[in-house]
Order: sequence, then structure tokens, then C-alpha cells
Amino acid sequence: MNYRHSFHAGNSADVVKHSLLIALVQALQLKDSALTLIDTHAGCGLYDLEGEDAGRTGEAAQGVLRAFVDTNPLLDPYRAAVRAVNEADGTGGEPRLYPGSPRILAQLLRPQDALILNEKHPEDAYALRGAMRGTPAAVHERDAYELWLAMLPTRTPRGVVVVDPPYEQTDERARITATLAAAHRKWSHGVTVIWYPLKERPAHAVWKDKLRRLGIPKFLNVEHWLYDADQPGIYNGAGLFIVNPPYAFTESLPPLLEALRAALAPEGHRGTITADWLGA
Repeated sequence: MNYRHSFHAGNSADVVKHSLLIALVQALQLKDSALTLIDTHAGCGLYDLEGEDAGRTGEAAQGVLRAFVDTNPLLDPYRAAVRAVNEADGTGGEPRLYPGSPRILAQLLRPQDALILNEKHPEDAYALRGAMRGTPAAVHERDAYELWLAMLPTRTPRGVVVVDPPYEQTDERARITATLAAAHRKWSHGVTVIWYPLKERPAHAVWKDKLRRLGIPKFLNVEHWLYDADQPGIYNGAGLFIVNPPYAFTESLPPLLEALRAALAPEGHRGTITADWLGA
């Protein structure tokens, strides 16, 4: 399955991923020491929800548009991040444009923080440079897994690596597993966030077991299943693996997850969203 960002901008997975990413970075910023934020598969950075790619799937209707109808204040930081790019681009506060992780991370930067973005796809890398104009982001056009290791350890005392591939390649999960193992050896205290789609539970369980066997001590797994029963052969939800999440983030997570579940549950389904320690 191809999860290239432009086709799925603003879907339910983006709402969960970006809500949690905002909460994670803000929790880390409770300390003054500098952060380096690295996005290995950055995409275009900004997406037109009325454009051809997003319009073809229409997934924003079940994602960001639901979040904007919802009134739970725990989703206010997420809505503010989306509203900010629309106000800045003159489209008003409502979500016609959708910020990818690069634009959201740029909003969160403090003067002492750094942002490193990478996108291998030439057309997307060109669009990314345009989307990040006026920000302090450094943009690379390299193999994501090579860059991931090359940037570690970060020059600042602390950092976050966001790994959000399109899962186009059959060996994507194997490359993530191998690179994470190597990255953890180089940078055991660093925070890593890995996004993944959920399609079939048995195949996903095999990958989780391989990651569990890496023996990483603080390894959180957030899973969002949209439907009350698996829907064969289609997208069923998405999740995040988070290495070394800060205490302030994990403590505040349960009510945020419930707010996301309630806002995004498809018609006729309650859905589930859970956070568990891998190996616990």
C-alpha cells in the first residue's frame, strides 16, 4: 500500500500523528535545553485539501474536518496548528490547506531549537523547499535511512527523529527495524517516533515482535483502530512507536487519546485507541 502524504493529507492518521507530535514536543520543551527535530520522510510540507491528490481520496472529511467540528479543548493545539497555516496563506482559519509534519514542527521551534527535514522524492523535495521558505529548516534530499543514522547523535543535547515513510517498498519495515537498532546504539537517550499504517493484525503482530526483540527499554506503542471489527484488505487505522517518550507526555496521554478516539470514530463504530509499552 502507498501512503504518500499528498493522497492522505488531513486523514484520521494525520490527526492522531500530529496531535501526539505536538504534545510530545511541547512536553520536551518544558526543559530549556535545545532540541533538534529531524523528519526523515518529510513530504511536501503543505497540502491543498481541494487539490487533485487529496481530492481523489477525500480522506480529510473523516480526519481534520471531524476534528474541526469537535469541541474538545484537548484538540485545540492541533486545530491551532492547522488554522495557523491557513491564516498565514490567506485562506482563512478553516482547513483548506493542511500542514505536514515539517510545517507543524516549524511552528513549535524555539530560538534554541533546530529543524532538519529530508525528502528523497525530487518533486516533493522541491515543493518542500517552497513550503519551508521563511523558516530556519534545513532541507535535505537523501536516502531517509542513511540520513537518520548520519544525523545521530544530534548536535543539541536532545532531539526527536520522526520516521513517516509511505510504505511503498516491501522491505520498509525491515529497514526501519535495522536502522532503529543501529540508531539506538548510537543515541540511546534520543526520542524516535515511527508512524505506520494498520491493515492486517497478523502481519503487524510479526513486525511488533521483531521490534520488541530489539530490547529497547522505553518503547511506547500507540494504536488507533478505526473500526470495531477488522475490515479485510483496507486501511484499518494507524499507530506510532515512540522511543523514550518523556514522562510529562505519557502522563497526559490517556485523555488526549480518548478525545481523538471520540472525534474520529466512523459512523456506527466506537473504535479503539490504546497506548502500551512494547514488551510489557
